[in-house]
Amino acid sequence: MDLNGQAALVTAGATGFGAALVRRLTAAGAVVAILDDDEPAARELAEEVGGLAHPGDVTDPDRMSFALDIAEDSFGRLTMLFLNASETVAQGGFGTEQFDVAVYRRLVGVNVDHVVFGLSSAVPALRRAGGGTVVVTASLAGLVPIPGQALDTLTKHAVVGYVRAAAPALADEGIKVCALCPAVGDHQPSDEELAAAAEAVLERGEAGECWVVQAGQNPSPYTFPRVPALTQQT
Repeated sequence: MDLNGQAALVTAGATGFGAALVRRLTAAGAVVAILDDDEPAARELAEEVGGLAHPGDVTDPDRMSFALDIAEDSFGRLTMLFLNASETVAQGGFGTEQFDVAVYRRLVGVNVDHVVFGLSSAVPALRRAGGGTVVVTASLAGLVPIPGQALDTLTKHAVVGYVRAAAPALADEGIKVCALCPAVGDHQPSDEELAAAAEAVLERGEAGECWVVQAGQNPSPYTFPRVPALTQQT
């Protein structure tokens, strides 16, 4: 993959899959900015790869917009955005006595708000660059319900729906929006497998696709079932 001349911002890019992705992008020639609330880790990785580090909360729309502006100003353009930040909850949390409003608000903030804030803030920069790619990290819970993880399923279904609905109009402007849907549990892919899947989406992904990523399997776009067209009643 040749990414010379490309510039990216990766949220939650300081550790784990995000860090593996940052290293992969820079090895291919891209310059990368990292937005992460772990400031020491973000700065250490940015120094390693010759990129930028922005400490901050991805649920803050002002911080998201500021990080994107600084990345574009520093690199001269922004052509790729990876919205990688994600959280899960241990309990089902679907309205029982264990329901925790603070946990719910944080989950929606990271899993949903950060995606909306990130995409809406990045589109002007991507337009100025003549197009680009946005890859959102969702989950298998965005494609099928995960028993016992009702809130995760809720937020990831929202992300998948948002990606699929936003993608067609943006594709007309040369902006490709896709999602990664990693499996969970025993089939959860490694950080390197996820980074390789993100590369595959960059190279071969089509607008609005949601790629399933499982341990030991080649990543591939999910085939959504066709819904019968609604007919107007007369």
